[in-house]
Amino acid sequence: MPVARLEHVNIRVSDPDRTAAFLGQLTGWQERWRGPAIDDGWTIHLGAEFDYIALYTPKEPVEGRFEKGTPLQHIGIVVDDLDAAEAIVQAHGLVPFSHADYVPGRRFYFYDWDGIEFELVSYA
Repeated sequence: MPVARLEHVNIRVSDPDRTAAFLGQLTGWQERWRGPAIDDGWTIHLGAEFDYIALYTPKEPVEGRFEKGTPLQHIGIVVDDLDAAEAIVQAHGLVPFSHADYVPGRRFYFYDWDGIEFELVSYA
């Protein structure tokens, strides 16, 4: 049977620099690349050695927000200190919600500036 791993996720954001700075502070991920992208857009790749998130903005940004779950439900990120991560989320003016503590870990959710839902979870 083949062995696979997730290499990247590509999401459209209104301000890749803002999102990259926020996610870098939240996760410790590093910028791997930035440059021109399809349809005269711009992309920043932020992540670790073998995986990353691509933060894409088209030349002509689409106005408005996607309906939740269309097509993405949320992006889950494991952090080692959930309380510190929540403080960073709040410091950026974002609002945590749906806090839960059940096996296998504690978690909460938040929406970024573009309406993308993130789940932060800690298994510590």
